[in-house]
Amino acid sequence: MATAEKGVVLLDFWVSMFGQRCRIALAEKGVEYEYREENLGDKSPLLLKMNPIHKKIPVLIHDGKPVCESLIIVQYIDEVWTNNPLLPSDPYERAKARFWADFVDKKVYDCGVKLWKLKGEAQEEAKKEMIWILKLLEGELGDKKYFGGETFGFVDISFVPFTAWFYTYETCANFSVEEECPKLVAWAKRCMERESVAKSVSDPHKVYEFVGVLKKKFGVE
Repeated sequence: MATAEKGVVLLDFWVSMFGQRCRIALAEKGVEYEYREENLGDKSPLLLKMNPIHKKIPVLIHDGKPVCESLIIVQYIDEVWTNNPLLPSDPYERAKARFWADFVDKKVYDCGVKLWKLKGEAQEEAKKEMIWILKLLEGELGDKKYFGGETFGFVDISFVPFTAWFYTYETCANFSVEEECPKLVAWAKRCMERESVAKSVSDPHKVYEFVGVLKKKFGVE
């Protein structure tokens, strides 16, 4: 087992799509690391010390030094362990991959929260927005195997953990991602055939149970 001073440690929370990105990237690179599950209701002194600005998971600790924010962590992993590159070598393609990963960050999470938190007209608006977001991503995927073409990479890693939440989004807001975006669902299934993804991404029904707990906590019924 690694210690926080030596080797690689990931501070994470099981259902976090942001933490799962880091787990997939580490698995793709074959990096051995120590996984430390955080209690977000009672954050560990190590988490508060390693991420004093945001006080959030995930945090990658490499030789005692913290790297925070999931997309930055994935890029760091790609730069430190150079086997199986996750980002394209071409600067334009790399910029495009960063754009779409950033799009996922800015759009999918917030809209997803609205789907399970809101009701009525507001939820309908959020559903329309989510379908629009997913159709844009499906348009970018097109007929490619992965977002980067034949190679599983940065955009796939950024987005695939959210697919475990599709069941929750669909059930709460009453729509079908597969009906709206069949190519996206086919892509998600392809990604799940990879061991790195299958071992890292949450079971959709466990996500739904977790959201049920959150709803009670926030008084959303």
